[in-house]
Amino acid sequence: MLRVALVFCLLAAVVMGHGPEGHGNSAQDTTQDNSVSVVNTANKWFAFRLYSVLASQPDSQDKNIFFSPVSVSVALAALSVGAREDTHKQLFTGLGFNSSLLSQAQVNQAFRALLGKNESQDATQGTAVFVDEKFKPNPEFLDTLKQSYLTDGFTVDFIKSTESADTINKYVSDKTNGKIDKMVESLDESTVMYLLSYIYFKGQWQEPFDPRSTVEDTFEVDENTKVPVQMMNNEDNFQVYYDQAINTSVLHLPFNSSYSMLLMLPADMATLEKAICPDHVTKWLKWMKPKRYDIFLPKFSIKTSYSLKTVLSEMGMTDMFGDRADLSGIAEGKKLVVSEVIHQAALDVDEKGATAAAVTGVTITLLSFRYVPVLKFNRPFMALILDRATQDILFMGKITNPNI
Repeated sequence: MLRVALVFCLLAAVVMGHGPEGHGNSAQDTTQDNSVSVVNTANKWFAFRLYSVLASQPDSQDKNIFFSPVSVSVALAALSVGAREDTHKQLFTGLGFNSSLLSQAQVNQAFRALLGKNESQDATQGTAVFVDEKFKPNPEFLDTLKQSYLTDGFTVDFIKSTESADTINKYVSDKTNGKIDKMVESLDESTVMYLLSYIYFKGQWQEPFDPRSTVEDTFEVDENTKVPVQMMNNEDNFQVYYDQAINTSVLHLPFNSSYSMLLMLPADMATLEKAICPDHVTKWLKWMKPKRYDIFLPKFSIKTSYSLKTVLSEMGMTDMFGDRADLSGIAEGKKLVVSEVIHQAALDVDEKGATAAAVTGVTITLLSFRYVPVLKFNRPFMALILDRATQDILFMGKITNPNI
């Protein structure tokens, strides 16, 4: 059985930058606008469902979680272009698309709009496909990937496993500015296609932290574990919301662009993880009010790596991994199967900017007699990177231990 390797190459890294705000295309007709809206809504709900399944995995307990749901959606939608029958239905259902409301063509148009909107100095996103020189995909499949998913196409010889892996790794390294430099360890000789989705984000805080205020402190991983961190500090007017229903404090930190970070510090992480959904994000952004706070965030770097085969199967996308796979839209007359699903991510946080952040507390010195409340992210918390206008989620995760 021939194999198609499906890879999500995801990266978020701190780089100083300032990008323009996205603008809609007034030439889009109502039907396309509706399709984009439906797909964007599905993507948001997919983000939280994917997080929930990732967090429930045995090997994810008490570990950091960090990924880009929008990039995973892009990769699966690109794969659905070549899927047929039940395999296609499972992909659509798993992504949250209602086939009675959306056709494949409408999904393709929506992702083209999404990818075009996210292309800025702050965020670059796209896909790539590496095809074996002896394998001939349907031209229509490749053309749709190029037009709708901004796909770069390459021909390789997968029999030469080391050379083809080096080619893929170099592409990934170039697209992620070296943050992820070894996506592929080895490749099976039966591989005929390697589909890869990447996203690179860079953000500069709208209100940077002063490096002179950074001090050493501790982060409470759990009741029995504390780890040292370099703690950043800033006292200013911040938008904060306290959600009584789930006993969670939410901090809004805008980047110097159209993107923002939301940090959620719950009294009980399990309660937050069980309840959180896109409606919470909408509510928080709507009702947040500026108030002077003393904020503490640790400075750190983490990396995550996942095999998503089990996760996606639990979300109902099973057939593409086995004998029932129907990927005949990629190439007719060939029995194709997805054999590998890989996800890597990297996250850096410092005084200038970040793609996600954690906060902990230190001794507070009040600068005046007026009381300044302190928001201490000194235990596990969740973080989102999103577009303020559309609330599209580029990245999300949970910081359990900022030192690993």
